[in-house]
Amino acid sequence: MRRQTIRDLARAAGVSISTASNALNGTGRTNAETIERVKRVAEEIGFRPNALARGLLTKRSHAIGMLTNDTYGRLTLPMAAGVSEVLVDHGLSVFLCATNNDPRLARLHLETLLDRQVDGIIFTATRLDLKPPPELAKLSIPVVYAFAEGPADRISFFPDDAQGARLAVEHLQALGRSHILHITGPEDYLAVRVRAKAYRECVGSNAEVLYGDWSEEWGHEAIEQIFSRHDKRPDAIFCGNDEIARGVIDALRDKDIAVPGDIAVVGFDNWEVISRQTRPPLTTVDMELKEIGHRAGLAILSLTKGETVPTGITRLPCRLVVRQSCSGQPV
Repeated sequence: MRRQTIRDLARAAGVSISTASNALNGTGRTNAETIERVKRVAEEIGFRPNALARGLLTKRSHAIGMLTNDTYGRLTLPMAAGVSEVLVDHGLSVFLCATNNDPRLARLHLETLLDRQVDGIIFTATRLDLKPPPELAKLSIPVVYAFAEGPADRISFFPDDAQGARLAVEHLQALGRSHILHITGPEDYLAVRVRAKAYRECVGSNAEVLYGDWSEEWGHEAIEQIFSRHDKRPDAIFCGNDEIARGVIDALRDKDIAVPGDIAVVGFDNWEVISRQTRPPLTTVDMELKEIGHRAGLAILSLTKGETVPTGITRLPCRLVVRQSCSGQPV
């Protein structure tokens, strides 16, 4: 079946081509009855507006680019889902481009997005202290940063890591746990340092933090270090991510240490493929990535309409997801 054109629609609805176009685009002085008829006939005959033609008319592509260094999509895909939910009802598409931390690939993707005349760009990263491509700051189209920090005169959305860490530690304290240890990722990550600082503000400035990498193996190794010492063992462990937490729980099980009976465990990320499958299922902090995507989508939508949006960093609250890896007083 051939594609239905605006000429076909106008003929079927009994109106001129310009009237059909105005009815679909909400322009001109077309009366409500005609608009309703044109839209009804468009649906009946399967007419879809030509995006290229509409772009030439409106000087917009009705598309947004998402540029990310997140090769596997662990962080970006939930944010992209949030962005899409906001934009789809406004007729905007999203092009997702992964740079793999390669500056040359980032430039190529950026050039392609600009060649497509996207209406704006959302940049996301895998860590908050990763510098975005400097070319973004020079663009004349709107740019929004999600899980990344842009220039002070641009719009950036972060998860509130300090608040998330406090949620985890205060939950353990409310359960009666008094000797809480923090096992986390590499110290050169800004998020790691922010969470460690919040943890120490809750439990004491001299509280121990074990830095390692973002892996189950590190969770196992950290438990071996702790149990090879003769000092007091923790009754709770706050982990920097869910992978570390699963390694911690598995290592404790190998030592016949009950979770949560002897030691309660909390993770960070709420990566459900891990947190729900851990034995027992993992209490963890959700960074609300989809909500960050929602906010970024709303911001870029407003900017493409020429509306003013406050610049600077917005830190969005995290949420504690309580599962079976925590309980009250240790037995």
